[in-house]
Amino acid sequence: KLEAECGFVMMLMAIYWVTEVIPLSMTAMLPAILFPLFGIMSSSNVAKEYFNNFHFLLVGVVCLATSIEKWGLHRRVALRLVTLVGVNPAWLLLGFMSGCAFLSMWVQNTSAVTMVMPIVDAVLQQILKANEEGYSGEDNPTLELDGTCTNSILYFIKAQNIIKSAAENVPTASCRRRQGRMLCKAMCIGIAYSSSIGGITTLPGTSANLIFSEYLNHVYPDCNSINFANWLLLCLPISVIMLLLTWFWLYWLFIGSDFKFLWQCRGEQSDRERAVKKVLEDEYKKLGAISSQEIFTGVVFVVMVLLWLTRSPGFVPGWGSLFPHKSNYITDATVALVLGVLLFFVPAHGPSRKYGVKYAMISWKEFQASMPWQVALLVGGGFALAKGAEESGLSLWVARLMTPLGDLPVLATVTIACLIVTTLTEVTSNAATITIFLPILSPLAEAIHVNPLYILIPATLCTSFSFLLPVSNPPNAVVYAYGHITIMDMVKAGLGVNTIGVLSLLLAMATWGIPLFSLDTYPEWAPTFNSTTP
Repeated sequence: KLEAECGFVMMLMAIYWVTEVIPLSMTAMLPAILFPLFGIMSSSNVAKEYFNNFHFLLVGVVCLATSIEKWGLHRRVALRLVTLVGVNPAWLLLGFMSGCAFLSMWVQNTSAVTMVMPIVDAVLQQILKANEEGYSGEDNPTLELDGTCTNSILYFIKAQNIIKSAAENVPTASCRRRQGRMLCKAMCIGIAYSSSIGGITTLPGTSANLIFSEYLNHVYPDCNSINFANWLLLCLPISVIMLLLTWFWLYWLFIGSDFKFLWQCRGEQSDRERAVKKVLEDEYKKLGAISSQEIFTGVVFVVMVLLWLTRSPGFVPGWGSLFPHKSNYITDATVALVLGVLLFFVPAHGPSRKYGVKYAMISWKEFQASMPWQVALLVGGGFALAKGAEESGLSLWVARLMTPLGDLPVLATVTIACLIVTTLTEVTSNAATITIFLPILSPLAEAIHVNPLYILIPATLCTSFSFLLPVSNPPNAVVYAYGHITIMDMVKAGLGVNTIGVLSLLLAMATWGIPLFSLDTYPEWAPTFNSTTP
């Protein structure tokens, strides 16, 4: 039977994605091989699923991210955010987390982490340099820390302790070592987690969000509920709640339980705080005056976001309705692609005789190095798998099998789905996890006569809650590679953040998510499922 053969392909791909016996992108090519052999779909029909609207959106977003990274706009934005929040260790932690979360709203999470970590290193190394000049390089035996931290973190701790020792008694060496390790752990784990938290805020923020959006367009073409503005309205409060609670959790877990700094007046800054502030300001001044390339990239970024927000806001007609043809012909991908391609046309140095017009804002080589081709193939394989499940009747079979879940309260069903997805995403890539579950949860929602968005949106967001292990996602692996955190550190911190994430998500779906997407009614664009259908 076709259902069994498609189920075999799905199980084989799920096993290969979890175990990674071959590259994820090559596993995604299995439908192109097996579907024609099993008679599920023709080779030409399968091939159509591997490149679609999602890929155009990805190309446009990566073009902008390439320009941001090339011209250093990310450094300027992140440093400015850090200097705004203050120099107290707690506020500094929040500043770096906020900067990384903001960047990951617009670029890939891994790119955001790799952008922020060099800034952390540069700032902390300058602290040591400034204090070495002030103290003529005198050795202080109480500043010896064990080698679990990177040099940049060591510099930070040493500089703060040198300044503090000039005015007050120096703590014991063991206490100083422990404080250094704890600050090191909190800073780096916070950066990894904030990238995932910020990524859920916008549709282009993570590949899982984009996969969900494109899946919805394929399976429910008449659904126009999901757009950039609505997604931002739902997920921005979730991200803010998660970011603040995660900051509290990491501060309590690694730094201490004294939260008096929240309500105490700042008063006069200590020598240590003045020194840290000076280093941050010096690092920002080192960037020099903002360049014309940074200004143009920033303008493109702002225009892209504004066009996304106003294309079809929902409560008023957007600019998409101004065109004479159907307004749904233009999507967020159209906007991203137009502005992304523009970066290849605009000369980086203007009509300069020295550089000419051949030096554009970005080059093909730079774009190609930033383009996540593995994700592009992985997403295509997921769409092919979903289409095969529909053509073979596997989706309908799964829906009939799961009909008894309709007896449970809707929120209970959503909670079960969230817990299952959150557990699997710890050992599987986020894109692979959502690709596996979308074709399963969609017919489940139809079977129990629940708005599919009520289950698909939480499942999509939960794929980003991979906080437990270094292998759970690339940002975790990046910070783990620095060598100053252990797996148990990440597990302890991740359990708390996973709990925060699931509870925040359920709160959103049970409150402001209902009127935003009309989750309490079964939509007309979703098919009516009849369990007695032969």
